[in-house]
Order: sequence, then structure tokens, then C-alpha cells
Amino acid sequence: MKVYVHFAEGFEEIEALTVVDVLRRASIEAEMVSVSGNLMVTGAHAITVKTDILFEQADYATCDMIVLPGGMPGAANLAKHEGLSLQIKQFVENEKWLAAICAAPMVFGQMGLLKNRTAVCYPGFEDKLLGAKLGRHTVEIDGKFITSRGPGTALEFAFVLVESLKDKTTARGLRMSMLAE
Repeated sequence: MKVYVHFAEGFEEIEALTVVDVLRRASIEAEMVSVSGNLMVTGAHAITVKTDILFEQADYATCDMIVLPGGMPGAANLAKHEGLSLQIKQFVENEKWLAAICAAPMVFGQMGLLKNRTAVCYPGFEDKLLGAKLGRHTVEIDGKFITSRGPGTALEFAFVLVESLKDKTTARGLRMSMLAE
């Protein structure tokens, strides 16, 4: 099982790194993928992270889930990446998991992929979720789309990803071991 977590300049550090950390604790292969053309990517709060691979090196045929962290301008930079947009469309066609948090659900929304789906995002970005039904929960799952609200929901978002890719027992065990339950 493999997940690609995408890093663009200006990404939200808590959201990106929490997801990678929790997935790896669950023994899910989580690779940090740079869409910036450089392995070193700087987040919205001036924390620079060395990613695992460049977008051009990623093998999406072996990937089970695409994750988009939010943050600005990180989410906007993800939305501009044509190769990523193409992969997202292929994931929809192949009914593979797509997950985004904070401002990043706007990537799916602007592509028209959230029409008639329940989704959430960071407050103020709702108008970018074109055609979506706005959810009320911290994390919303609709089909193969998982969305979440923002930095404070990153841990819950990560647990839901584990539950979706593995099972409730694994996610609950992580919650307990990490003192999140």
C-alpha cells in the first residue's frame, strides 16, 4: 500500500507531516512528493522539508492514494500543477482514493470533481468547492474523496486515512498509542 503526499512551496507543515508520520506508524508506505522541481520544499511557516522524490519520479500506477496538504500558497501551487491534475483525473477514473485538507480541497473543487459530493475545507474557501454539498464534520468521506478542515484537524484526518486504507482496528490502536483517544 502506497500513499503520495504532495508538497508544494507554501504547504501547511502540520497537515503534511502529520499525515506522513501517522501513515508510516500504520506501516503504510507514505512518500513525500515534491511538485516544485526540487527535493527541498519550504512550507508556509518557513520550515523546509526534504521530500523523498520529485513528481517526475513518482509511479502513480503503484499508488493507492493521493494526499494534498493545504496551506497557502501551497494549495494554489498544487492546483497549478498540470501533471498532478492529470493524475487526479486518472485516480477518479480508476476509483482510487483522493484526500485533501484545509485549502487543498479547492484543487478537487476547481476541477469539478466535488459536484454533488459532501466536502469540507478551511473556512473562507467554500466557494472554491464548486458544486459540493458542505459537510459539518471535521473530516468528510464521500465515495473515494476524503476532505478535512485544517491544521487542527490534521491528526483526525490522518487517522481516517489509515482507517480507509487499512481498517478501524489499526486506526484505533494508533489513536490509543498516540494518546489521541
